[in-house]
Amino acid sequence: MRTVLRRVELTPAAARMLQRLAEAHGPLMFHQSGGCCDGSSPMCYPVGMFRVGASDVLLGTLEVDGIDPVRVFMSASQFEYWKYTHLTIDLVDGRGSGFSVEAPEGKRFLIRSRMLDDAELEAFGLT
Repeated sequence: MRTVLRRVELTPAAARMLQRLAEAHGPLMFHQSGGCCDGSSPMCYPVGMFRVGASDVLLGTLEVDGIDPVRVFMSASQFEYWKYTHLTIDLVDGRGSGFSVEAPEGKRFLIRSRMLDDAELEAFGLT
């Protein structure tokens, strides 16, 4: 059996929030643009509300029980800084700004990261 390596995953709390948000908003996606302040937080949008461009990188697709797959994008310039890391989208108390759909819930998504291990670096062509 072959192990699927992923660049991005979710905590159980983030997955539960996505289930709630999808019930209210339909299919969802994430985008992380970079920059300072909330620009470095993953923003969650209903599919079609945010237009992904040619300079965005698809990091992966998150599978969450009961909802459509959630695609995760990052701006190419931000990806250059993060390409050697594994990202986990988590959910914490607090209200971020911007148009991310979890903001009215009193929660916000954030990125937790770790360096890719040797097997991941090789699988992603970074050695």
